[in-house]
Amino acid sequence: MTESPGGSANVPSRDRRRFPGISSRAYEHPADRSALVALRKLSGFDTVFKTLSGLLPERSLRLLFLSDSVRVGEQQFAHLNDMLRDACYILDLEKVPPMYVNQDPQPNAMCIGLDEPIIVVTTGLVELLDEEEMRAVIGHEVGHALSGHAVYRTILLFLTNLAMKVAWIPLGNVAIMAIVTALREWFRKSELSADRAGLLVGQDLQASMRGLMKLAGGNHLHEMNVDAFLKQADEYEAGGDLRDSVLKILNLLPRSHPFTTVRAAELKKWAASRDYQRIMDGHYPRRDEDKDTSVSDSFRDSAAHYADSVRNSKDPLMGLVRDIAGGAGDLGGKLRDTVFRGGARSDGESGGNGGNGSGGSDRPEAS
Repeated sequence: MTESPGGSANVPSRDRRRFPGISSRAYEHPADRSALVALRKLSGFDTVFKTLSGLLPERSLRLLFLSDSVRVGEQQFAHLNDMLRDACYILDLEKVPPMYVNQDPQPNAMCIGLDEPIIVVTTGLVELLDEEEMRAVIGHEVGHALSGHAVYRTILLFLTNLAMKVAWIPLGNVAIMAIVTALREWFRKSELSADRAGLLVGQDLQASMRGLMKLAGGNHLHEMNVDAFLKQADEYEAGGDLRDSVLKILNLLPRSHPFTTVRAAELKKWAASRDYQRIMDGHYPRRDEDKDTSVSDSFRDSAAHYADSVRNSKDPLMGLVRDIAGGAGDLGGKLRDTVFRGGARSDGESGGNGGNGSGGSDRPEAS
């Protein structure tokens, strides 16, 4: 038996590889690391961060969950407690964070806190997922804790609420919304990192895929198919014209999480990568090496990732970017054809349904 954080003997319930001393750099998405660096360089962010660190009601939050939620432990939600300790054991997190189950039918989970992270999962999530799917989600949240994401998530929640309260003041929320927008962009990327951490903990790609499908379509696995679900992500990326590309961006901006099909496709791609295999073989960055890493390396990795994304993307807007970078001739004509080709097709097929439409909604999301 191996001693786990907290002193009691604890090992995963089945044979899973452990990663002693693993650095969060091992699984962090390149855009997560560079976006966080860019966020810290945002004008006024340091001042806001230092001010909020003293103002945020963290103690109040902890008391709220302690008084009005169920704290996971050996006597309450023992199976979740085992999963949490397993996750901390596998990722070698020194201290097991407190975890609470909160009564809420919406499936959700979060890792928040400035001084020390706490994990909260909703009853909707606990009831939706099976054991292996839940293990991946808890690993996801432990990944947030190991990466230090909890601090910025807490500030994002506070600023989003504050922006709503001061929206009536002329220009009162402009600076706040600038920081909220930057935080959301970073947090969407951090979710991709945490999905990877969840896979490292669960070590079951199919369970991770099932969990994401359930977040999108509910507890109807017999009606869903992983391959068809992933095909939706490919269709989403490649479909439409430049107008659709712009709409995709507008749909994404208010969200704290990437779209579920996109998360599934990104995770499957990483699971098939050499980087993932090297981690599973025991070759990964260690925490004791973190102090020697450079900011410029993070930006280079991120730049390489975005360049590769533009090269391989099937999105019409990314195709236009490639054409511009390649010095395409008759760019104006190409832009006109790309934009209006879809419009002409839509006009021709509209029939009597021109008045029908649907609006997007920012649904509650689970981490």
